[in-house]
Amino acid sequence: MTVKETKLKGCFIIEPKVFQDSRGYFFESYNQSSFNKLIGQNINFIQDNESFSTKGVLRGLHFQKGEYAQAKLVRVIKGSVLDIAVDIRKYSPTFGEHVSLELSEENKKQFFIPRGFAHGFIVLSDTAIFSYKCDNFYNKDSEGGIIYNDKDLNIDWVLNEDEFIVSEKDMFLKPLSQAQL
Repeated sequence: MTVKETKLKGCFIIEPKVFQDSRGYFFESYNQSSFNKLIGQNINFIQDNESFSTKGVLRGLHFQKGEYAQAKLVRVIKGSVLDIAVDIRKYSPTFGEHVSLELSEENKKQFFIPRGFAHGFIVLSDTAIFSYKCDNFYNKDSEGGIIYNDKDLNIDWVLNEDEFIVSEKDMFLKPLSQAQL
């Protein structure tokens, strides 16, 4: 497995070593000891989540606040998505900056997003199965979000906005400048 830190301190792109032959492929998708050693932190994932979505579904930008903040390790099992992490750590030199990365069943990349980041993705393929590990339990009272089209963030979601399928809840999120972090 290879690990590369992004321009946002603490966010890592992880590429597993894939063994492929005429029968198919095999790879180790997660090994806690190797993972923690490679990112230089001790992360204990306690919950796995999975979503199925169709092309154009945009989920995000979401985060958990306070004692319920979450670090996530995300990957795509089927299809492809554009995955986004936004630094919302108020005193970070990269506050308000984002990283985007295509995750797909072909490239098998994973993306580690630490606590203190908003996260979202848009489905680029006809359908996608998205998987993520969290190091903390979800708490409805601690959820927060940032509107996906915040002009200050200037995220290129790749697809045309008329293709977006956004939940009603996500349509009414505030820009980062007004979000309660």
